[in-house]
Amino acid sequence: SALRPRTAMPPQRVFALPRQQSLLLPAVINPFVQDTKLSKAAVIKCVLLGIFLVPLRAILLSLVLMVTWPVSVIITFKHPLKGATEPMRGWRRVMAALGRAYYFCMGFRVVVKGKQVSSSEAPILAVAPHSTFFDGIVCIIAGLPSTVSRVENLATPIFGRFVRCLQPVLVSRKDPDSRKNTIQEIDSRAKSRGCWPQVLIFPEGTCTNRSCLITFKQGAFIPGVPVQPVLIRYPNRLVSLQLKTVHANMSVCSALGVPVTDHTYEDCRLMISAGELTLPMEAGLVEFTKISRKLQLKWDSVRKELEGFAAMARSCKGGRITVGEFATFLRLPINSALEELFALFDRNGDGTIDFREYVIGVTILCRPANTEDVLQMAFKLFDTDEDEKITREEFTALLRSTLGVSDLNMTKLFKEIDADGSGFITFSEFQSFAMKHPEYAKLFTTYLELQRYQAIQEALPGDLELSGGTDSGDRQEDSTSDKKDD
Repeated sequence: SALRPRTAMPPQRVFALPRQQSLLLPAVINPFVQDTKLSKAAVIKCVLLGIFLVPLRAILLSLVLMVTWPVSVIITFKHPLKGATEPMRGWRRVMAALGRAYYFCMGFRVVVKGKQVSSSEAPILAVAPHSTFFDGIVCIIAGLPSTVSRVENLATPIFGRFVRCLQPVLVSRKDPDSRKNTIQEIDSRAKSRGCWPQVLIFPEGTCTNRSCLITFKQGAFIPGVPVQPVLIRYPNRLVSLQLKTVHANMSVCSALGVPVTDHTYEDCRLMISAGELTLPMEAGLVEFTKISRKLQLKWDSVRKELEGFAAMARSCKGGRITVGEFATFLRLPINSALEELFALFDRNGDGTIDFREYVIGVTILCRPANTEDVLQMAFKLFDTDEDEKITREEFTALLRSTLGVSDLNMTKLFKEIDADGSGFITFSEFQSFAMKHPEYAKLFTTYLELQRYQAIQEALPGDLELSGGTDSGDRQEDSTSDKKDD
């Protein structure tokens, strides 16, 4: 007789999260920070030119403002601050000429490529990328169209009067109906059939470093009328030091040659929140448009996840979590189940988890695992005597045998789950804790999956077939039979 193993293939380990290409990192990681590094020669040049140019330009700008302000007062005299029913006429050429003189005194030389169409052909001008307050020069070049402006800008000394000349569509953050009213006003002007001048909008909604185009807000496109794109290029990277440089070239052109990302103004808000939580500000960047659309998350939900991430990452340099810090936060030792869960979070495989990976992991991995059935199964495993409550001994015994956790490490975790301090955990307390910490549910299902996989693998080598006979014909038949089975 002979012992021969069956030719069975071991099961393939199936991971819970396929790496979707659409959720990989963008071409530009942080479009909101301008990192300008000047050589010593450039710094010396700026200082020397600034000694002469800044005073000269300040004088010239003051002279232009002395003429422009009284003209703007005359133009806006007796005109309502809000609710204009018709456009003011006959003054735009004068103000446009004064605006050109103002920017010329600052050293701007504008090159326009392409042709601006009329208000009846394209009622809206969409300008991008928006990177500096100097972008206002586009409004001058375009013949002073209407703009969208915060109502607070009208109260700015001197310049508030200039803004009033544009009869802007006003936005108020204090008015709960402001967004609806703004959209209605843009729609009304866009569909006036050329009665109103064009409406100029920066659809990105915030400033970037010009390295890419971020997600456009919908306001410019809601009316459903033709929109003429206006693209800005500053060949001079020292535009922020404009008063100290001889001149700045600027193009309003047909193509930029930069990538597009799904960042938006909400990413700026998350950066600010990250800073408030003592994280590096760039830790808050997630490409909010893409994350919110694909994972069905609102800003408040992502902000809440940021607080949970900060609890783990405050002590980390750079706001990235290692597997050791991940284990410390969960109060568990590093084991195969925890390492696999960490690997599922770590989408780019660099050995750390950033906030973007954390949000994706919690939403795709952990929350779906936090079902009623999974929680009931987990609770029953802990509740060995089936009295519908988990004692400290039951709690530590299971974690000690499965994850190798010591009793000392479990004391604080048990007390945190035992919300009423009764000395035992009810299912409602167990469920409440799991909802606040969905990582544990996924860790539990990952552990069970690993146990099942290991059990199958261990069973395969012992699954042997006993066959009798030494006849060559018998052996040949057995071989043929095995091939058929295969």
